[in-house]
Amino acid sequence: MYQIALCDDEVEELDKSESILKSYREQHTVYDFSIERFEDVNELLRMVREKEYVPDLLFMDIYMPDKQGIEAAKELREMGSKCRLVFLTTSMDHALDAFRVEASQYLVKPIHKKKMFPLLDKLLGEIEKEQKKYIPFRIENKIYRIALSDIVFCEAQKKCQCIYLSDGEEYLVRMTMAKICEMLSEYPEFVKVGISYIVNLEHVESLSTRELQMDNERKVYLPRGSYQTFRERYFDYYFEDFEQE
Repeated sequence: MYQIALCDDEVEELDKSESILKSYREQHTVYDFSIERFEDVNELLRMVREKEYVPDLLFMDIYMPDKQGIEAAKELREMGSKCRLVFLTTSMDHALDAFRVEASQYLVKPIHKKKMFPLLDKLLGEIEKEQKKYIPFRIENKIYRIALSDIVFCEAQKKCQCIYLSDGEEYLVRMTMAKICEMLSEYPEFVKVGISYIVNLEHVESLSTRELQMDNERKVYLPRGSYQTFRERYFDYYFEDFEQE
């Protein structure tokens, strides 16, 4: 499910945008998304900073009393947010500034379906393609999008999980192993090994009854009695991949 955020200090504008989004969702059932409304831009920033809210798409009024949209967008980018950003405005005066914060589009008010629907088609289509390749993690108070293909394995370390990447980087994330399993559950290349590891089968160089040799020169030790089950998953994955080719 995608996360779409609306940020506008005018309730009527929020109502209008939300109504259009709900209408789009009813007519385009291929896209499942939730909608969060924010009348206060500082509340949006706080949610992203403190509560691990990660919007995929943000529609934000560029003119707000407490903090202008461009300024808020800069803060989001500094926090690592890569969300698609659409500014809602009555003027194109800040077009250059919007470019600098990687805004995807301007929508000039009043907002109508004929403007919003084609843009949603474009942006949700782009997000769908990207989200098949990347997964967001909060690391040191910033949100990073990590390519799935770069993840070699994850290892539980007390209250944190260590993510080992193919380029040698290691990241500690404050997240449960169960949550990471849930995030990776739709990707068949990721397999849970015992209670401490999630392994990317694409990075397994060799396996024995005791350990997996990963292609980043690290080893993952198999729990007693788990070799046969893992071996079956490993060969099932590659056999199915071979059949599809």
